[in-house]
Amino acid sequence: MTDRIDAQGLETFRIRARRWLEETAPAHGWLREPGAARRRIAEGDDDTVARNRECQGLLFDAGFAGLSWPTEYGGQGLGLREQIAFNEEARVFDLPLVAFIIGLGMCGPTILAAGTDEQKRRYIEPMLRGEEIWCQLFSEPGAGSDVAGLRTRAIRDGDEWVLNGQKVWTSGAHHSEFGIVLARTDRDVPKHKGLTMFIIDLRTPGVTMRPIRQIDGGEHFNEVFFDDVRIPHDNILGGEGKGWQTATTTLMNERVSLGAVRTLDDVHSSAALTELARQRGLLADESVRSDLVDLWMKETIVGLLAERVTAGIMRGQSPGPEGSITKLVRTEYSTASAELGFHLAGPEAAAWPSGSDNGDTWANTLLFVPSLTVAGGTDEILKNIIGERVLGLDKEPQVDRDVPFRELAGK
Repeated sequence: MTDRIDAQGLETFRIRARRWLEETAPAHGWLREPGAARRRIAEGDDDTVARNRECQGLLFDAGFAGLSWPTEYGGQGLGLREQIAFNEEARVFDLPLVAFIIGLGMCGPTILAAGTDEQKRRYIEPMLRGEEIWCQLFSEPGAGSDVAGLRTRAIRDGDEWVLNGQKVWTSGAHHSEFGIVLARTDRDVPKHKGLTMFIIDLRTPGVTMRPIRQIDGGEHFNEVFFDDVRIPHDNILGGEGKGWQTATTTLMNERVSLGAVRTLDDVHSSAALTELARQRGLLADESVRSDLVDLWMKETIVGLLAERVTAGIMRGQSPGPEGSITKLVRTEYSTASAELGFHLAGPEAAAWPSGSDNGDTWANTLLFVPSLTVAGGTDEILKNIIGERVLGLDKEPQVDRDVPFRELAGK
């Protein structure tokens, strides 16, 4: 990744990206309709998955996939600024890429940071080409915010590991071929020290998935069960017993991806809501104007924080607590946008004509945004991280941190 970006070179790249998008997006129907909600992929939606793969493949062929990733593994060897510039140009279109958010935002960067050269050469380019979709398997029913307390277990058997356990809230598992899974490989050491991360082929016998229906009617998350699933020893990612350190890399990249790199397309922008208020004759209402200004300020703060994170990465710094701050502020902005949009839309937000393509936009957005307070770390966990690593406050008491996990588990 380049450390210094020439302004003229960046503008040339932006123009090239804009021209490609303007030619390619209309030809494939990647046009964003006014007020359209962001698309997600439900169980069995093979057509949408196919469109996602096609889009990612076209990006790769045009030189717009893996912009900041090393060229030896299929990337473009550019910088994060080019990636952000491309995201900004692509924002006005509806590129079907939701299937690759986890893989390209979290799994790929983790493999690049902690994987062997063989793993990078095997997995990175197929991911960039759109041939293989990835998911992240961390959370469990009894270990959500406390990921280190997970109970999914892997026991070595020769050149393989036998995996048993359960994961939950796994985004996109139902259309993924691969995943990174965190498991306990040593119960005789404290919980943070006995973890190992594996690359898992989700088509392996013994893997079972069950979709979870959400409040908005979608089924975008899954429970994933492992029953004597065999994983090759060579699929360890980051080293045996180094799972916590590797997972930290994943989570930091997730927070940067959710907070800084992606455009604000989960909810409507302040400009879009200002236009909605104008259409409904509400701009003269002082309370509405105040809410719109407040939303614009939140939106601006997210942008400035994202620039700060980007500048640090361009100087060669690893993602740190700034990613947590940006992700937290972005969630606050998204919540405010969804609530204001629902309010401005009035009765149309709760009831709409049958057959309306975007009639459920406001309701679905309002029902979706609470999930953003959980993805990438709950708001409460992020506030703890900020308090400890930014403000220098004392850590919360952790009486179980140095206790062997076997004693905590009770058996």
